Amino acid sequence: MTTKTIDPLSVKDPPGGEEGSEETEEEERSGGERSRETQVPFKVLKGHSDTVTAAQLCFNDSRVLSCSSDRSAILWNIESCRPLRVFDGLHSKNITECAVIPNSNRMVTVSWDKEMVVTDLETGQTVWRCRLVGLLTSCSSSSDGRLLVCAADPQNSIYILDAAGGETLHHVGGHHRSTITRCRFDLQSQRVATVSADRRIKLWDLQSRKTTLSIDSNHNNVVSDCCFTNNGHFLCTASWDKSLKLWDLHAGGFRSHGGTSLQRSHESSVSSCSFSTDDLLVSGSYDRTVALWDMSTLCQTLILKGHTDCVTDVSVSTDKKLVASASKDCTVRLWNIENMEEIPEVVEKRAAEGAGNPILKCEECGKPFPVCRLQTSDLLTQCFYCRLKEPSRHRPQPPPLT
Repeated sequence: MTTKTIDPLSVKDPPGGEEGSEETEEEERSGGERSRETQVPFKVLKGHSDTVTAAQLCFNDSRVLSCSSDRSAILWNIESCRPLRVFDGLHSKNITECAVIPNSNRMVTVSWDKEMVVTDLETGQTVWRCRLVGLLTSCSSSSDGRLLVCAADPQNSIYILDAAGGETLHHVGGHHRSTITRCRFDLQSQRVATVSADRRIKLWDLQSRKTTLSIDSNHNNVVSDCCFTNNGHFLCTASWDKSLKLWDLHAGGFRSHGGTSLQRSHESSVSSCSFSTDDLLVSGSYDRTVALWDMSTLCQTLILKGHTDCVTDVSVSTDKKLVASASKDCTVRLWNIENMEEIPEVVEKRAAEGAGNPILKCEECGKPFPVCRLQTSDLLTQCFYCRLKEPSRHRPQPPPLT
């Protein structure tokens, strides 16, 4: 293994140093197969020489695609933990994000070199390359694989391109007032959500070709990431203010009450979030942890520890058995959460929640009240009696989401 030069400006060693050393020794003794604190099996993918900026489970969750500030992208075999192909020379500067294009054998990467590149994953050949105006900070593919979106800085704009040939179909200039940190298609390929350092959330509609929703998130710092639930009814946002919020786009409860903050969030800036199905959310943080959230109760289920530096990205498999996390420690970790419900920590939390019914504190009267399911933010900020006092402020609840 090649010895890496230590960067004196890096924060890879946790405060005190000794705790990080103990974790590393434990990994070496256990073969890097099981988390010491939670007993969750994991694998470590080592191949990048700088911060891993993104990691995505792909190809029916049998592969992981990662990219890095070292200007490379790697397609990994999950079973062997070895690279199937390393893509060097795609960009001349940091790769900020990558994504597999659905219904194809291609990936898209964007970089500070102002270029979006689509590459054939099988041959390693560049399919097309497009130079845009500005440093590219994020990218995403529509679920049908027909469209790509990327964000550019400092123009604070988004580009929507044809995935097949790279033709720019739409350019929305000055979409935000500050750097766009993430852009995401919904699963229906009808809207593009963007979040920004200006702390706003925007939805751009592909049919009407205009911004249909602009929300002041009330986050106290940069909004770093966003993700849709599968049905597109909810959007989750992550922020450097250490919090995660849920936005009910279907019923619109946020218009009167804002987003719903998830309880017991991270101890440092939240960098990333990702949904698997509508009842499991995964988040990553600069506190070096990955957190799992049960959306039926809006409670944190499990915290995964092991990275020795900031977690920069997370991804979760469709069957909710695997979580991939990228980190500034130059690694990707694969966490096997298939038997998560058997972990003592999870069992204890389930029991404390009262069989899935968490107790929250009413913001109006301060009294505790139970919440049995995710509906709208109305149910999660005030108790039943306080809601009755101001009926005009609350919409009737929609039927259960399916």
